[in-house]
Amino acid sequence: MTDVPALPHCDHRPAPYTGPSKESVLDMRREFLTPALVTYYADPIMIVEGHMQWLFDETGRRYLDGIAGIVTVSVGHCHPKVVDAVRAQNERLQHTTTIYLNPNIAEFGKKLVSTFPDDSGLGVCYFTNSGSEANELAMLMARLHTGNYDILALRNAYHGLSNQAMGLTALHTWKYPYPHGFGIKHVKCPDRYRGPHGYDDPEAGLKYAGEVEDALRHATSGAVAGFIAEPIQGVGGTVELPQGYLPAVYELIRAHGGVCISDEVQTGFGRTGTAFWGFENHGVRPDIVTMAKGIGNGAPLACCVARADIASCMKERLHFNTYGGNPVSMAQGLATLNVLLEDKLQAHAADVGGYLKQGLEDLQSRHAIVGDVRGQGLMLGMELVSDRSARTPASAETATVHERAKDLGLLIGKGGLYGNVLRIKPPMCIQREDCDFMCDVLDRCLSEVSV
Repeated sequence: MTDVPALPHCDHRPAPYTGPSKESVLDMRREFLTPALVTYYADPIMIVEGHMQWLFDETGRRYLDGIAGIVTVSVGHCHPKVVDAVRAQNERLQHTTTIYLNPNIAEFGKKLVSTFPDDSGLGVCYFTNSGSEANELAMLMARLHTGNYDILALRNAYHGLSNQAMGLTALHTWKYPYPHGFGIKHVKCPDRYRGPHGYDDPEAGLKYAGEVEDALRHATSGAVAGFIAEPIQGVGGTVELPQGYLPAVYELIRAHGGVCISDEVQTGFGRTGTAFWGFENHGVRPDIVTMAKGIGNGAPLACCVARADIASCMKERLHFNTYGGNPVSMAQGLATLNVLLEDKLQAHAADVGGYLKQGLEDLQSRHAIVGDVRGQGLMLGMELVSDRSARTPASAETATVHERAKDLGLLIGKGGLYGNVLRIKPPMCIQREDCDFMCDVLDRCLSEVSV
């Protein structure tokens, strides 16, 4: 193993940076921006340019983006086809509300709906600006359609940072003021690594679903508005829901008058490799799907897609979005979706993601600190533990690996209930040689923290 793993070749050369210094930007941020903003690293980095899977700081130093701007960049930073589409739209019309007709929103809606299974019934789009907003809209639709109020969500979930979305979100590493508010009930996360029913239990999904049945019997009036879950928890630490869980839970929820919501903000658009939408991996058909981040390759864009009979409940309400469906965002979303489909990035995610997962599993076999490697396609996680048998979270070591990887040119995320999961979710244009570099960097970092 070399002292410093070499970055794979990249033809792109960043433009010379002529803006304010990193120190000046940091000072302005501290003085003029909300103190709620956080930075990932003890010595923050300043990113000023991006190209496909690469990011560049103000000095021109190149980093491999292994977290895709927190799973936001799907087809690559500044993908030329996306940039061209946005540039052309910006030069023609930058804004008009949905009070007027514009072709972009109609064309994108039609193309987006075509990606859902024919038997899903999912056919009506409501475009918003963020995933938090899309999830709040899903809650509103569920309540209006069913006439019920309570909504079930999973512990360890993340569904956004707007007021009601914070109620859905039960990841305890975040300090939310209303974790159990707004008529939201939390049920146990079906975590096969840390929960009572493990990977070796073929009935794990059904057993965890039984706890939802208990919650429906004891914690509600007997009727619910809906259930929301990510097919793979993202911020929660790449926790895969076990097979059999969602079909059983969906059946229970519908029997109690509710609708089923799939939060596809991180699992959608082919990232899992095996399907275009994460719910397809479980053989279920949700009633509402929410999405954001990868839908626009970095644009402030999100969407709530519902069955027509559910969406019709909004006709009786005055509810619209001044910027949802903005022609520039629609142009970026449509261009992004076209690239995803034309370049077959779902199949690419399956191939390259499978290769990367094998590399991570090899690291697990050689480093005792790696307790679990999980995920699908290019949505992967590596959980670090100081004791494999006790599964003791190695939170401090995870923070060290996270920092050290940055020093070596790799940007990844971290999350999970204990902050001990390395989140690896790069742009879907990543190549196998990038995966080799990623594993080399992690190999070195893990060796440095292992005793």
